[in-house]
Amino acid sequence: MYDAVVTWTRNHPRVADGAVAGAVFLANLWYLDQYPHAAVGLALTVALCAPYVWRRELPATTFAVMALASVAQWLLKGDVDLFPANLLGILAFYNVAARCRRLVSLAAAGVAEVGGLLIALRVEGTAELASAAYGITILIVSVWIWGYTLGTRRAYLASLQERAVRLERERDNQARIAAAAERARIAREMHDVVSHSLSVMVVQADGAAHSLRGQPDRAERALETISETGRSALSEMRRMLGVLRDGEPEDDSYTPQPGMAQLDQLVADARRSGLPVELTVDGVPRELSSGRALAVYRIVQEALTNTRKHAGPNVSRARVRLWYAEDTLEVRVTDDGRGAAARPDTAEGGGHGLVGMRERVAAYGGSLRSGPRTGGGFEVVASLPLVTR
Repeated sequence: MYDAVVTWTRNHPRVADGAVAGAVFLANLWYLDQYPHAAVGLALTVALCAPYVWRRELPATTFAVMALASVAQWLLKGDVDLFPANLLGILAFYNVAARCRRLVSLAAAGVAEVGGLLIALRVEGTAELASAAYGITILIVSVWIWGYTLGTRRAYLASLQERAVRLERERDNQARIAAAAERARIAREMHDVVSHSLSVMVVQADGAAHSLRGQPDRAERALETISETGRSALSEMRRMLGVLRDGEPEDDSYTPQPGMAQLDQLVADARRSGLPVELTVDGVPRELSSGRALAVYRIVQEALTNTRKHAGPNVSRARVRLWYAEDTLEVRVTDDGRGAAARPDTAEGGGHGLVGMRERVAAYGGSLRSGPRTGGGFEVVASLPLVTR
């Protein structure tokens, strides 16, 4: 029951304060019939009770109006007794201590102290003024400490709530930034998948078109490669689009992110597409993190894709060499073609080809260089630290 009343009061503060002021006003009417200045007493009662309704929005103004009404009451020299309404003055003072700045609340305490002493002087006279002043001071100090303490606690809780809201907002912003970064990463992955798969399909389609009449077996193998490559690309794109839509893959059966174990398959696919590729591994192979393994796979994939696109029809060999040094893995992809490469600033490169490879390597503190080889051909060399620097 008590909790329900407190909750209702917090949800309807103006109504609650109005009810308190109204109840005090009605109680004060009983005293007015005992004194000759009933009309003046009624006006003072209204002046003391009505401002209490706005105590939360205008605490200092409410206290000032009620203090002025109390001064007018004192000037009547006891002809009007408004004791119940004067209790609201104490509550108004408490409200100032709880809601206003310390300097304002201390000034209100001084006004309340002087007012209390004047009332004691009128009622008790000078003989009992010292003892009355002691009691009034204790009352004023107690009310001020009570109000100031609760006000400080209320301000502290409000600051905690504001901080929680701010932290939640920052967390949402960080989540949006992370989501944007993930979308950018998936966009690069989709480019790599589509670019690699379409280049294979185009080469195979051209080969099938030339072999369709004279070499039907070769044309059939080319069409099978196109079919397999297309299905694999669709599977990859479905998985990535599922991540974009739902935040996680739709089905565990989708192909996982490729890594070092899939390099043999990548090289085999390149061979089936008509590009002779040799894969060699030097040094002692080391276990790589999934991110580094994916970076190596995508670098080799993009380099072979560029070879198919730009090395020309006379390319006779491409070579992929992985060299495990003490703390570095070097990935070198070379060919003996015409030494041409896609421009990084073209739409085809668009920041996803050679530029994309540089971004992948730079993310792990490595470096990448690419360009024509002396004596013909083109090479891509990536140096990837095996440990985080």
